[in-house]
Amino acid sequence: MDRIRITGGRPLHGTIPISGAKNAALPLMIASLLTEDELTLANVPRLSDVSNLARILGNHGVDVTIAGKRNGDEVLTGQTVRLNARSIVDTTAPYELVSTMRASFWVIAPLVARMGRAKVSLPGGCAIGTRPVDLLLMALERLGATIDIDAGYAVVSADKGLKGAEIDFGKVTVGGTHVALMAASLAEGTTVIHNAAREPEIVDLADCLIKMGARIKGHGTSTIEVTGVSRLRGAHHAVVADRIETGTYAMCVAMAGGDVLLEGARPELLQSALDVLVEAGAEISSTNEGIRVKRNGHGISPVAVTTDPFPGFPTDLQAQLMGLMTRAKGTSRITETIFENRFMHVQELARLGAHIHLDGQTATIEGVDTLKGAPVMATDLRASVSLVIAALAAQGETTVNRVYHLDRGFERLETKLSAVGADIERLSGG
Repeated sequence: MDRIRITGGRPLHGTIPISGAKNAALPLMIASLLTEDELTLANVPRLSDVSNLARILGNHGVDVTIAGKRNGDEVLTGQTVRLNARSIVDTTAPYELVSTMRASFWVIAPLVARMGRAKVSLPGGCAIGTRPVDLLLMALERLGATIDIDAGYAVVSADKGLKGAEIDFGKVTVGGTHVALMAASLAEGTTVIHNAAREPEIVDLADCLIKMGARIKGHGTSTIEVTGVSRLRGAHHAVVADRIETGTYAMCVAMAGGDVLLEGARPELLQSALDVLVEAGAEISSTNEGIRVKRNGHGISPVAVTTDPFPGFPTDLQAQLMGLMTRAKGTSRITETIFENRFMHVQELARLGAHIHLDGQTATIEGVDTLKGAPVMATDLRASVSLVIAALAAQGETTVNRVYHLDRGFERLETKLSAVGADIERLSGG
């Protein structure tokens, strides 16, 4: 099992290219089930989750072609993925596939919208909470689908097709909004989604669906209107830049010091996080090429942050911010409001010398002058990269184990950080 070794204390200088967003690429790939024509996606990140979803879609009969790497290709550039779902051969998504990736549950929407039926395994729990699918199923019920839960599967049918309706989410749900958008695009009549998620990845899916012929208004706001069409066509779409990767590398620079251009980053996608970094003492500036992040010679200031749906501070940057605040000159507080059990990185950060106290969903971080390298264990995707951030400023060597979590969401993180001066390498096996 691969590990990552980091020796801290080296500032970062240079350019880091920002990949396409995993959280946009996955629903975009699933949207290929909505059309008989080919959907071409550019700027798709090279991640294990992308490869796993390609296999899951193949189970339904989708032909997936990923452009191969050729001599001279740069591994950090996005890949092109072509998906053709002309013939859907199976409307069942079995447990052994869905259990590998929770987002794969979303295939339920295009399958029932296009084929009138779907049988998809309930995904079960995960390391950062239950993430229930009840809101996703509610959206399909509002559109006229009949739902039964049988032996751990959601069995959904709409023999006469889906019908437009009012969908009012009791809480903001990214997964529910993705499902509602895809299903409503082929439903008869008009659907209005209230309390819709506003995340950039939702906007990216809607933009792609519009290219495919969907009629959508209001995406990016809390009320989205979808007028269904009888069929969608193929399209070519480039995946939006990854705001979570952007924020992560910005925090790496804020922790290690230096001056780095995050090439291709879009500040409007994570302004709340950038504002927090400025408060913490980083210098942030936008350029035609992306976002420049600097921290030279000044200490890290403490902050108080509460995670919130977009445009608030992203839950997917909470662990990284905590890693940064371990070296702040004072007391920081981070409150997690999106997912329960998302503080599993705290004990591993403590192994590096961090002082963190938990009280319910609030973490109080007492900044320390010195972190010391140690072997640590990644518990989930975002927790694993928080350990990398802390290790960049720790004295001595840190080894992060179980980095397959990192490979789910970060495209060759060690290669990108090494290129700007970090002392970091991947160790195979062990």
